Amino acid sequence: MPIFVYLFLFIIFKKGRLYFNGRSIVLAGCLLFSQLAGYAQVRPEVAFGDLFKEVQLQAVFPDSKTFPDCIPLHTPEAIMQAYQTEKNTADFNLKAFVLQHFKLPPAPATNFKSDTTQPVQAHINTLWPVLTRQPVPEVSSLIPLPHAYIVPGGRFREIYYWDSYFTMLGLQAAGQTQLIQNMVDNFTFLIDKVGFIPNGNRSYYTGRSQPPFYALMVKVLRDAKGQRILKNYGPALQKEYEFWMDGAGNLSGSNPAYRRVVRLPDNSILNRYYDDFPAPRPEAYKEDVKLAQETGRNPEEVYRHLRAAAESGWDFSSRWFADGKTLKTIHTTDIIPVDLNALLYHLELTLAEVAILNHDNAQEHYYRQQAEKRKKALLKYCWNPAEKFLFDYDFKAGQVTVVPSLAAAYPLFFKMTTRKQAKGIAKKIKSDLLQPGGLISTPNHTGEQWDAPNAWAPLQWMSIVGLRNYHQNKLAKQVKHNWVEINTKVYKSTGKLVEKYNVEATHLEAGGGEYPLQDGFGWTNGVLLKLLSEK
Repeated sequence: MPIFVYLFLFIIFKKGRLYFNGRSIVLAGCLLFSQLAGYAQVRPEVAFGDLFKEVQLQAVFPDSKTFPDCIPLHTPEAIMQAYQTEKNTADFNLKAFVLQHFKLPPAPATNFKSDTTQPVQAHINTLWPVLTRQPVPEVSSLIPLPHAYIVPGGRFREIYYWDSYFTMLGLQAAGQTQLIQNMVDNFTFLIDKVGFIPNGNRSYYTGRSQPPFYALMVKVLRDAKGQRILKNYGPALQKEYEFWMDGAGNLSGSNPAYRRVVRLPDNSILNRYYDDFPAPRPEAYKEDVKLAQETGRNPEEVYRHLRAAAESGWDFSSRWFADGKTLKTIHTTDIIPVDLNALLYHLELTLAEVAILNHDNAQEHYYRQQAEKRKKALLKYCWNPAEKFLFDYDFKAGQVTVVPSLAAAYPLFFKMTTRKQAKGIAKKIKSDLLQPGGLISTPNHTGEQWDAPNAWAPLQWMSIVGLRNYHQNKLAKQVKHNWVEINTKVYKSTGKLVEKYNVEATHLEAGGGEYPLQDGFGWTNGVLLKLLSEK
């Protein structure tokens, strides 16, 4: 399908109304569908209003993500008219109505059989085609993309922002440069059309992003195609930065926070996670409503904190809990995260590199200065000298949080700390987070999936590289060994590579979270293949 079709047909939703970006489409009912021929897109929680709410709260499907991913068989207007007509009839069955008017999302493939006699590298390489999706747009919440891409696997039927960088590491090791190019170009497409990279290519994800790894993705492509490739992606990198920094120039002492930017007492600017929609997440609707009711807090505030945690990728973790223990105390938007600001430091330095290629000395100086300011502020506000460790900063309370986490490895990855600070961070990682199967995200056992006893591939990679950057090679080698061993052990016994691992009791499955353990799995495959390919 030519890319101009996608450009014309992309739909932007604002304040519950439809705005079409591109050719004029002022048609209704079946005429709309006949002209769009399956390329329209809906934001289900808006388009289906009361129907959406009832389906989710009545748990018509066990997984709250199922209905938002369903494909409408008629226009939203026609479906809602039928619902209003039928819902009060004596024999009305909500699930039957849904199955009559919607096509269920495709189930995960079950015909793939692992051959555990093969080395795990060979297994991963046979999985790339299984996890690859072609650009087949449908009338649904799925945002059409112009190129093929890798999905994580399991219930995750779309591309995800930060997952994709770690998947690309495996594609890099496998020599799959064209697929890397396709994925970078898909994210560039999203930046151009949405204004930023959403959490994933679903309309219901357009209130938030995810950890900003786009600059790192472009650099994976640069490794294959040369430094000048950065210049091609300069405008998109700039737009990504503008999204994260929106409103920074309008902050004041009386108005210190806006969207993703926060002004600190010394006038430094750092960033936080956020979401533009203070409502239950469509893909976890009943769970969010239930939690908000149980907290007794302002529901909109709770929803915003939950969504901001989803933007962080760590949904959920004690990092975001005021008491360090329970989800009911979540306050994500009060927190300045270490990892987010390290990623934005790298984005600023990448924009400086682009400026060099453009022979723009003023821009280069500006972005290097911004990066230096960010590094100085991060180390000032997030460094705990007593613990010799970097913690997230609660700007509302004016103090660091108490939960040590692997977010502290990010400044090591980007070489932001002194050697002395790195030594302290490495020591605490070893004492508090190292386990037989790898590194736990935090030492807290809360039942949440981003806390102990679970470990995740992206954090192993960021930690291993960060430790190596400061010559903490013995610890880096131990982490790599433990992680490769548990990945391989689970593969040999089950034929699967999974989303996360229990690294404390390595014979048990990982748990926690809002859904069952998923296999596939994009970023696990990517990081493992990258580690195994190292000389």
